[in-house]
Amino acid sequence: MACAVLEAKRVPIPSIPSIEAPKEVSSGDGAIPGVPEQGSTVSITVVGASGDLAKKKIFPALFALFYEGCLPQHFTIFGYARSKMSDAELRAMISATLTCRIDKRENCSEKISQFLKRCFYQSGQYNSEDNFSELDKKLKDHEGGKVANRMFYLSVPPNVFIDVARCASRSASSSKGWTRVIVEKPFGRDSESSGELTSGLKEFLTEEQIYRIDHYLGKELVENLSILRFSNLVFEPLWSRQYIRNVQLIFSEDFGTEGRGGYFDNYGIIRDIMQNHLLQILALFAMEPPVSLDAEDIRNEKVKVLRSMRKLQLEDVVVGQYKSHIKGGVHYPGYTDDKTVPNNSLTPTFAAAALFVDNARWDGVPFLMKAGKALHNKLAEIRVQFRHVPGNLYKRSFGMDLDQATNELVIRVQPDEAVYLKINNKVPGLGMRLDRSNLNLLYSDRYSREIPDAYERLLLDAIEGERRLFIRSDELDAAWAIFTPLLKELEERKISPELYPYGSRGPVGAHYLAAKYNVRWGDMSSSEHSKS
Repeated sequence: MACAVLEAKRVPIPSIPSIEAPKEVSSGDGAIPGVPEQGSTVSITVVGASGDLAKKKIFPALFALFYEGCLPQHFTIFGYARSKMSDAELRAMISATLTCRIDKRENCSEKISQFLKRCFYQSGQYNSEDNFSELDKKLKDHEGGKVANRMFYLSVPPNVFIDVARCASRSASSSKGWTRVIVEKPFGRDSESSGELTSGLKEFLTEEQIYRIDHYLGKELVENLSILRFSNLVFEPLWSRQYIRNVQLIFSEDFGTEGRGGYFDNYGIIRDIMQNHLLQILALFAMEPPVSLDAEDIRNEKVKVLRSMRKLQLEDVVVGQYKSHIKGGVHYPGYTDDKTVPNNSLTPTFAAAALFVDNARWDGVPFLMKAGKALHNKLAEIRVQFRHVPGNLYKRSFGMDLDQATNELVIRVQPDEAVYLKINNKVPGLGMRLDRSNLNLLYSDRYSREIPDAYERLLLDAIEGERRLFIRSDELDAAWAIFTPLLKELEERKISPELYPYGSRGPVGAHYLAAKYNVRWGDMSSSEHSKS
C-alpha cells in the first residue's frame, strides 16, 4: 500500500469546511497524506494503550501508515492508560509488534526507530479531567505552537466511553484545529443502551467528531463491493430480485472464545458479528446507487436499506452453541467449559438468520446470514446465487440437481481474498457433458502488492476526515431496530441454543432454515475452496 497508490485509487471529494474548527482556521479535511498542511500538526492519542487491540492492531497500523509515507510530516502519537509506564517502556511494548512491508524491508529498523521517537506515554485515569489536562500540556509541548489537530482512539470498554469523551473534550481538545474521537464497537447491547451511549457522547462531541469504527468496512474486498457493482456494466443490471434469488453473508471462525469467554458471554455472536459486520456489508450490497461518492450520500443510501428491512422474527433465526469434541485424539473444550463462562449459559456462539429488504429492488429475496465460532473453517464471504435460466436447454445434463446449473458470484473477504463467478461450461470431448467452472480473480495471483490491514485504511480516513466507512448515529439506530426485538425475545424466553460439536459445520437447524426458503448454503461443498 504505497500511499501514492492508495491516493490514486480515491476519487477526489470536494473539501467541506469542518464545523469542528473555527472558520478562519483550516480543519485539514481533505488534506493529502504525506503533504502536510502548513503550520499544522496531528496528535494521535490511543486511549487504552496497554490493551491487546492497541498493541496488536492500532500501533502496527499507525506504523504501517508512517512506513508508507501516509502520515503528515508533523505528527505525535501518545499512549494513554491507567498502567504506570515510561516512554521507553511504551516504545519497547510497541516495537515487539511492528513489522515492515515486504517490498521495503531493507530500511525497516531505521523506520521503526524514527517512528518510536514520535511515540510517548501519559498515565492517567479515564474519568479524570486533571489527568487529561496533564496530557494536554504534553501534547502542546510537542505541537510547538502549530495549529493542532487531535485524534483520540478509544480502545477501552464501552462503559468508559462517555467518561473519556468528557475528559478529552473539556481538557484535551484542540482550540484551533479539529478534534475527532474514534469509538470501537460494541455500540451498546440493544436500541436503548445504544441510544444512551449516543446521547452521552453527544453531550460532549458533535456527530461530526464521532467516528464509529467497524473494521470490516475497511477490508479490501468489502470496499471493492461497490466498485465491482457500480463500475461493471455486466453486474449492475443483474443486481435485483429479477435475477438474484438469494444472497448469503457468511462468517466462520475455526476457534472458540479461548480467553474471551467472559466478555463474549455478555454479547453473543448476534451482537458481536451479525448486527454490525454482516449487516453493514448487507447495507452496502443492497443500497441504491448514491448521488456521489461523498460520505453522506453513501450513508444516506445505507440507512434507507436498513429502514426498509423487516424486524427479525424468531422463526427466521437458528441459534447454536459449540460443545466439546474429541477429534484425532485431541480434546476441544465446549463453550461452557471456559471457566469465565457460567455453566448454564444460553449465549449463542452460532446464529443463522433470514432477513428481507422490503423495497422494489429486493422484495422477496432472502438475505441469509450465518456466523459462528469453533466451526470447521475460517471464512468470511458474500455469495450471490442467481436464478435458474428460463427454459434451460441443458438442464438434463445436470441431472436432477438444478442448483448446479445456476450461476454464483462469490466475494471472499478472508482468507485468500478473491472474487470468482461460477459459470456452466462444456467439458472438452466428443460427448455433451457440462461442468461448473470458476472465472477467478485471486488477489494473491493478480496483485503482488500486500493488502493493507483494515485499520490502516480506517485510521487514514479518520485523519483525512473521510467518513464514508464510519457509522452514523441514525444508521446505528436503524441497525439495532432490526435486531433488538429478537434479542429480547431470545433472552426473555430463555431459548436454548442447539448444540454442535467443536470443529463441525454448525447446527443442523441452519440447513432447515435455508431449505425453508429453497436455498442451499454455498459454503458447504468440500471442494469449494480447492476449486476457487
